[in-house]
Amino acid sequence: MAETTMGLFKTEALGPDSPFRAGPLRTLDDVEYPVMEWVDWYNNRRLHSLLDYVPPVEYESAYYARLSTSPPAMSQT
Repeated sequence: MAETTMGLFKTEALGPDSPFRAGPLRTLDDVEYPVMEWVDWYNNRRLHSLLDYVPPVEYESAYYARLSTSPPAMSQT
């Protein structure tokens, strides 16, 4: 799993055709900003097939909303 994620990261965040890059990578800032943008996109905005094409942050919010509204699994008497 880590190898797949790192491969995606290298290609999508830092590759020459990356939408997160604004030009050549010459300075630390030239690397840091695309990395931060990619991490934000990956964690919050990307659509994931296993999540019914919902961004992870929305899926997580819906999950916790369901937890807080569902009745307890077992009640004490």
